[in-house]
Amino acid sequence: MDDHPIMIQGLTQFINEQSDMEVCGAAPDAGRALQLADSLNPDLAIVDISLKGSDGINLLKDLKSRHPALLTLVLSLHEESLYAERALRAGARGYVMKQASPQSVMAGIRRVLAGEICVSEKITRRLLAQATTPRGASVASPVETLSDRELEVYRMIGQGRGTKEIADELRLSVKTVETYRAHIKEKLNISTAAELIQQATLWVQRADAA
Repeated sequence: MDDHPIMIQGLTQFINEQSDMEVCGAAPDAGRALQLADSLNPDLAIVDISLKGSDGINLLKDLKSRHPALLTLVLSLHEESLYAERALRAGARGYVMKQASPQSVMAGIRRVLAGEICVSEKITRRLLAQATTPRGASVASPVETLSDRELEVYRMIGQGRGTKEIADELRLSVKTVETYRAHIKEKLNISTAAELIQQATLWVQRADAA
């Protein structure tokens, strides 16, 4: 499930070259992905974080709810330090960066199909450290305190999208998006809309450069 045709084509070809694997369907958005999961009953779904009309985190939750036995692997450009844990909580069994080599991607696919969890050593160390950290300890970044939906809205603000555009793409009301904006400002200690846009833009730029 990816909204970039070239990425879908390349990944499909790569997987189909494996003697024991075959791509049974590909979707550009979350709605179509759910339809295909319902009709095709795949063994594994590969999900991107950025999708039209939703995001990969919500899609993972929906897939988990509708198909509890379906294995899911996230393949994304988005920095794993912020999204990998969210993806795992949403039901994913692994998280691989798109910058990884084809061999690494395939290794991740096979590990998930074998019933293992596939994340980088950095994320593994972080998860182990969190398991031994007292609850309520400070987080590395205030952005990590945002809910999955708030983070999605924050990212879209940083991409230069206005409230109405965000509402239309996420199929939410303008009032709901405004409420998310207010929650984000409160959690990040931001007082004005201009400051929110500035900080969100800088955050997106840093994430893209990572």
